[in-house]
Amino acid sequence: MTDHDGAPPRSGWARLVPELLVRDPARSLEFWCGLLGFRIAYSRDAEGFAYLERPDGAQIMLCRRNGSWETGRLDLPYGRGVMFQIYVDDLDAVQVPLRAAGWALHAGPREVWRRVGPQEAGQREIFVQDPDGYLIMVAQDIGTRPAV
Repeated sequence: MTDHDGAPPRSGWARLVPELLVRDPARSLEFWCGLLGFRIAYSRDAEGFAYLERPDGAQIMLCRRNGSWETGRLDLPYGRGVMFQIYVDDLDAVQVPLRAAGWALHAGPREVWRRVGPQEAGQREIFVQDPDGYLIMVAQDIGTRPAV
């Protein structure tokens, strides 16, 4: 990781940005940037911290565990009970690099339709865990249809 100092995310600051505690920031960056298509907006190497963004505006922060924000015991896999959902324009642009890297999918790919008011919204989705076990749904919107 090389310090990227001070540039705000290109898409502006998101109103809610999760910060994930990680064991190995370099390995996490390989996953989040190399496989999921994020880039470093800025980082602080001494802290093992990186603020990441995707071209579509998704943002997340990664920080090496240091005990400061741990509110209880933290065992692997981290993030039990939470799932992060990232919408992308092209699911294959994420799925192909994951497969090429030999990264196992937790579930999918699959197509699902969910009722939203008087219609159904469809998406293609995969589920994958990052190096620390955080569960991520990567989804592509495939439109709407009348509810059946």
